[in-house]
Amino acid sequence: MDELGDNINNLTTKAVYDYKLVQLAISKGDQKAYAELLQRYRESVYFMMLKMVNNKDDADDLTIEAFGRAFKKLEQYTPNYAFSTWLFKIASNNAIDFLRKKKLTSAISLDTKNDNSDYDSSNLIKSTHLNPEEFYIKKQKVEMVRTVIDKLKPKYKELVELFYFQELSHEEISERLNLPIGTIKAQLFRARDFLFDLIKNTEHGKK
Repeated sequence: MDELGDNINNLTTKAVYDYKLVQLAISKGDQKAYAELLQRYRESVYFMMLKMVNNKDDADDLTIEAFGRAFKKLEQYTPNYAFSTWLFKIASNNAIDFLRKKKLTSAISLDTKNDNSDYDSSNLIKSTHLNPEEFYIKKQKVEMVRTVIDKLKPKYKELVELFYFQELSHEEISERLNLPIGTIKAQLFRARDFLFDLIKNTEHGKK
């Protein structure tokens, strides 16, 4: 208890106030405390996200996600440092994950298969001037992504095929599979997670 008191004493007045709000949110489920924490830091988190991802819509989504993640694990926060420091770390890590997945999405979209071919190399050299080595590396990357996609569960594989390769919208996929759009988006998000993990493991296995 003394150590906890020392930690609080090391905080700024603003950080102590935040800590009291956190305690109200945890112990009493005080919705006003949650709302005030959100109000105090939403703008700061948003501008940090915007700087990282350079897209207003993505920054807005990531801001909401950051608070969602922070509030879920609020009991893990300790006053060893300011609540804002803890929150910004969660937001930053979430944005880094998002950017990694976005790179994966770009890699997947390189492989836009034709009706008669599983692999269209012309898509790799569109408007870019790759030397033979770069072309080979990109070709290998795309082929690896295709191999990894084949390892997905059937429902995720089908979604990835429809969304990335056939380039259907969420609405079109929803109609085709007779599933709510929210379910489609959630499953695509999970599929990207699985793909990212599989590719990461594949790359580590080659080292």
